[in-house]
Amino acid sequence: MASNTYDALVIGSGESGKYLSWHLARSGKKVAVIERKLIGGSCPNTNCLPSKNEIWSAKVADLTHHAEAFGSITGAVTTDMRMVVARKRKMVDGLIAMHLDLFKQSGAELIMGEARFVAPKTVDVKLNDGGSATFTADRVFINVGTHATIPDIEGLAAAKPMTNIEALELDYLPRHLIVLGGGYVGLELAQTYSRFGSRVTVVEAGPQLAGREDSDVAAEIMEALRAEGLAIELNAKVSKVEGRSGVKVVVTTQNGVIEGTDLLVATGRTPNTSGIGLDLAGVAVDARGYIVVNDRLETTSAETWAMGESAGTPQFTHAAFDDFRVIRDNLAGGTRSTKDRLIPYCMFTDPPLGRVGLSEAAANAKGINARIAKLPIASVLRARTISETRGFMKALIGDDDRILGFAMVGPEAGEVMAVVQTAMLAGMPFTALRDAILAHPTMAEGLGPLFTRVPAL
Repeated sequence: MASNTYDALVIGSGESGKYLSWHLARSGKKVAVIERKLIGGSCPNTNCLPSKNEIWSAKVADLTHHAEAFGSITGAVTTDMRMVVARKRKMVDGLIAMHLDLFKQSGAELIMGEARFVAPKTVDVKLNDGGSATFTADRVFINVGTHATIPDIEGLAAAKPMTNIEALELDYLPRHLIVLGGGYVGLELAQTYSRFGSRVTVVEAGPQLAGREDSDVAAEIMEALRAEGLAIELNAKVSKVEGRSGVKVVVTTQNGVIEGTDLLVATGRTPNTSGIGLDLAGVAVDARGYIVVNDRLETTSAETWAMGESAGTPQFTHAAFDDFRVIRDNLAGGTRSTKDRLIPYCMFTDPPLGRVGLSEAAANAKGINARIAKLPIASVLRARTISETRGFMKALIGDDDRILGFAMVGPEAGEVMAVVQTAMLAGMPFTALRDAILAHPTMAEGLGPLFTRVPAL
């Protein structure tokens, strides 16, 4: 058995891990990265980018089906799922090649295998090409990510349901896709397959879709999806699943029985921390299996850090990238922290959702007196030019006139949100955007009339 000692050992090549490994290697450190399967992590391989790739294919399908409304006359339109998947795979292959090149350029050693701690700062690795090796390092960084949760429901595991990974590899069109979970992943893929031509039913155990959002935001999203023909069952806790996904499945909920052909589970994520020897490394986990870290991402074991989703970081690639920056700067003597980060996010349904800062519900829960301004997307003239007028903008304003939060359901929501986020980071009063000269006709132009609606103190 070979033995290898490094300055830094990174377990997992996801967003945090890869950027940290490249940085340390370029700084002259001897660095090894242990990756089980997905070079570059889940984002370029199975999650963020592949899903947005197929979501865009579905957008094209939707536009084609409605081409006549824009003056283009087409014949019968169908979706070839083999071509959809081929386009996605081509993108993924290019991203993997890019990552391999970046590892080579940086000097970080990429080792493909499955790591398990056997002592603090020491791992045994079962190599993918055979054999095993032991690696030790002065410093260890854990970036093992999460995987889709399969709830403990009678018959569910036996039904072999899809997660997002399998759904993005389907080369056929399900006749009736049942989606368990009304969160971001479930809704994005539900709408995607509906636009490809599947009948789709979303089953949500809670009282609304997108459970972390304000009720008006969730209602707007649900209305948009139902307008496209998706069936949505709320307050529908699943008690039993029968059959096999891809053949026939029967889902029993407290509201009744739903029969379909294919089943997708999108009910949350579970950290990949079980069975990797964290106890032998002195690394504590919480009751849900997430690695316990402080605001500098230090674990309970000396010279050992954790980052990304397995450390409880909000499950967004951009949040994981900031974890890298926190560790990078603190290793150089800085005092960077994960506290009070302003983390934006988007849901790529159509229309999409963009949100940053406090929601109205969160402000109320904190006892914060926030003024609310709302503007229907139909009031933004750019939306009228593209015939996408569903949705609204919503802002929360504090007593000091600074923006506390922003949400938008509508075209280019993520891009408009970034404008508001910039103002929030700068501590600007809402009046700066209200009075700004914003280009016409753009979606961001709607921020002017939105902020004119802020109630006076």
